[in-house]
Amino acid sequence: MFRRLIHSNIGAAVLNMLVAYLVWMLSRVAFFAENWSSFAPYMSWSLFKSMLHGALVFDTSALLYVNSLYLVLMLLPFHLKERKGFHKGLRWLFVITNAVGIAMNLMDAVYFQYTGRRSTVTVFTEFQSEGNIMSIILTEFLHHWYLVLAFIALVFILWRCYTRPRLEVYRFGHHYYISQLIALLVMIPLAIVGIRGSVTAGTRPITISNANQFVNRPVEASVVLNTPFSMIRSIGKKAFVTPDYMPREQMEAIYSPVHNTSGDDVQNRLTKNVVILIVESMGKEYIGSLNPDLDGGNYKGYMPFIDSLLTKSMTYEHSFANGRISMDAMPSILSGLPMMVEPIFLTPASLNDVDGIASILGREGYSSAFFHGGHNISMGFSAYAHSIGYEHYYGLDEYCQSPKYGGMDDWDGKWAIWDEPFLQFSLDNIDTMKQPFLATVFTASSHHPYNVPEQYRDSLINEGRQPIHKCVRYTDLALRRFFERASREPWYQNTIFVLVADHTNQATHDVYKTDLGLYSIPIIFFTPDGSLPHLIDAASIAQQTDITPTLLHLLGYSKPYLAFGNDLLADKPEDTWAFSYNAGIYQLVKGDLMLQFDGTRTTAVYRYKSDPLLKENMVGKLPEQQGMELFLKAIIQQYMSRMNENRLLPNK
Repeated sequence: MFRRLIHSNIGAAVLNMLVAYLVWMLSRVAFFAENWSSFAPYMSWSLFKSMLHGALVFDTSALLYVNSLYLVLMLLPFHLKERKGFHKGLRWLFVITNAVGIAMNLMDAVYFQYTGRRSTVTVFTEFQSEGNIMSIILTEFLHHWYLVLAFIALVFILWRCYTRPRLEVYRFGHHYYISQLIALLVMIPLAIVGIRGSVTAGTRPITISNANQFVNRPVEASVVLNTPFSMIRSIGKKAFVTPDYMPREQMEAIYSPVHNTSGDDVQNRLTKNVVILIVESMGKEYIGSLNPDLDGGNYKGYMPFIDSLLTKSMTYEHSFANGRISMDAMPSILSGLPMMVEPIFLTPASLNDVDGIASILGREGYSSAFFHGGHNISMGFSAYAHSIGYEHYYGLDEYCQSPKYGGMDDWDGKWAIWDEPFLQFSLDNIDTMKQPFLATVFTASSHHPYNVPEQYRDSLINEGRQPIHKCVRYTDLALRRFFERASREPWYQNTIFVLVADHTNQATHDVYKTDLGLYSIPIIFFTPDGSLPHLIDAASIAQQTDITPTLLHLLGYSKPYLAFGNDLLADKPEDTWAFSYNAGIYQLVKGDLMLQFDGTRTTAVYRYKSDPLLKENMVGKLPEQQGMELFLKAIIQQYMSRMNENRLLPNK
C-alpha cells in the first residue's frame, strides 16, 4: 500500500514539491553567499533559525503560487489523463516554472547589491527606457558565470529528481476517482493556508513587509524572501508614483520632512520614559469633554476615565488620524510616515531603510518593547515594530506563556486578548524594563464584532447608541485600571504618556461622518509630574505623524530626523497641518481650511471650523487655495520620491 501511494499521483506530487523546496533553498544559499559581506557579520544562531523559519514560510507561499497549475493537473480526478505523454508534459511544466523561480532568485543575488532589497514588479518598468539592458544582463552573466553554473545544476536536480507516477499502480475504478478527488479537495485549503502564510483566521495574507519580523535589519529581509514571492505580491501594488509637480529645489524650499532641532530648552535631556497607548477605534466622538456642544451641551460620551485624564493633560481640539485602518496608524505614529495611496505594509517600500521613535531612542540608550494582544503575525505589527527598532515584541504567544493569566481563556474569540488582562500583562513587562524606556501598547477590544468580556455584558450591553460604545466603555475601564496600577510604580512620575487612536469607527453625530470627521481622533499628552500645561489647544492642528516630533522635543533630542509631521511644541499654530488620503483624494487641513486634491486639481475647499458639516465647497473662491495646493503638492512629491528612492532617513 505504501509503495503504491509513493508511486501514485499524490505521492509523486509530494516528492516533487519537496525537491522544489530543496532547490529553492539552495538558490537562497547562493544569494547569501553572493552577498556574504552584507549578512555574515551580523549572523547569530538565533537569527539563523529565525531566517530559516521565515524562508520556509515565504517559499511555501511562492511555491504554491508557482506550482498551482501543476498540482491541479496532477490531482485532477480524470483517468484519461493517465498517459505517458500527459505526464511528460507535466514534467516539463514543473521544471520550467520552478526554473524561472530559481533564475529570479539567482539574478537577484547580483541585483541586490545595487538595490539592497528583493526585486518587485517595478523592476520591469525601472529599465523600460534603457536600450542597453540586454547587453548589461549578458555582461553580468559573464561576470557571474558561477551563478549560471549554479542555475544549470539546480535545474538538473529538478529534472533528474522528478518523480513520475507509475501508471501500472492504478486500477481505474471508483477507488481512483475517490482518492484523486479527496487529494484535490484536501490540497485546496492547504494551499490557501500556505499562500496566506498562516492558518489563523482574522490575519491578512503575508506580504513583503512580513519578512521583517524574522530579521534584525531591513536588509536581512531579502534573505528570508524569495524573488518570485516579491514579484507576485507586488503585482498591482504600484502605490507610489513620483509626480513632477515642481523642481526638487522648489519642493525642498516649500516643504521638507527633515527636522533639525536643538533641544536646548530641555534640561533633563533623554531621561524620561515614554509610554504610547494606541487605542483601537477611540474616535474623538466618544469623549465627552472634547464635544461640549453635542446634544445641546448634555453629551457625556463613553470614556469617563479619558475625560478625567484630560483635565490633567495637553490635547487638541482639532486632531486627526492619518489613515482609516490599524496598519496605517503604526507607521504614522511611530515613524512619522502617513498612509498615502496604500498602506506602507502592503507595498515594496516596506523594505526601505526607515527610522522610528524606537530606533532613534535606542541609539540614545533607551530600552523598548511593543505590546499587542493579537497573534504575533497579526496585521504585520511585529514585523514593522522589529524593523523600526523595538527590542522586544509581546503578543499572544508571550501572553499565553505567562502562568499569571488565563491564556486563551482571555481570548476575545476573534482578534486578541481582552484589553483589561493584556494591559496588566503589559505592565508586568514594563516593570522589568531598564530605564529610560519606550513602551508602546496597541489595544484591540474596541473592534468588530463589538463584544465585551462576559462579566461586563450585563453592565455595558446598553451603553450608548452604537454597538461599539460598550466596547470603548470597556476599554476605558481597562485603561483606568492600567493607570491606577501604573501610578504606584516608581517609574510613573518620570514618564510621558501618549494616548492616541489608531482610527475612528462607528459614528452617531453627522459632524463625525464627514470626510474630515472620519479622521477625528484624540491625541493626548499626559505627564504625571505636571511638566506639560493642562489645556485643549484650539489653535494648532494635530495629527498622528506629529507624535514622534513632539515627543522628541519633550525628550530634548537634538539630532536631525525625518517625519512628515509637526513639532506641536515648537511650530507656530498657523504652520501646523494634517494630511489624509482616501479613495484617490488627498486631504490637507491647515488653518481653518480643508482642501481636497485628486492628484491633478483641487476638487474642494471648506472652512471646516465654521462649516463643520462641509456643506459649502469654496473651490476657486479663496486666495489661500493656491498656497495650500502648492504645499500639498510638495508633501506628496516629497513622500513619493523618498519612498521610491529609499530616502526615509534624514541624511538621504
